[in-house]
Amino acid sequence: MTRLYVIGIVIAVALIIFTFVDIALTESRRIRGVPKGFWFFIALLPFLGTILWFAVGKEPARATRYVAPDDDPSFLKNIRRDEEQDERIRQLEEELAQLDADDDSDDDTKKR
Repeated sequence: MTRLYVIGIVIAVALIIFTFVDIALTESRRIRGVPKGFWFFIALLPFLGTILWFAVGKEPARATRYVAPDDDPSFLKNIRRDEEQDERIRQLEEELAQLDADDDSDDDTKKR
């Protein structure tokens, strides 16, 4: 019988420590009910404090919703913008090549 008490006490202490760490690491905006500091006192109640913390005190984490790139409007907009920039760069390079070609032909005519 004594062994069960010792096991129960060890489990209770482990749960209290786990709850304290979870309270300390939880962002204040996710805490419901009472302020964060008061939850430390509630967590001291063996088993009941842990149950209350996870059932009432902590707002569940919101699942992050991932959007595929082809469904994300901002991603598609960036692709279009990049394509427009690439096209503009190609045009400028062609214009520069033509100007260089014109300068080379002018230099050749001046040398003759």
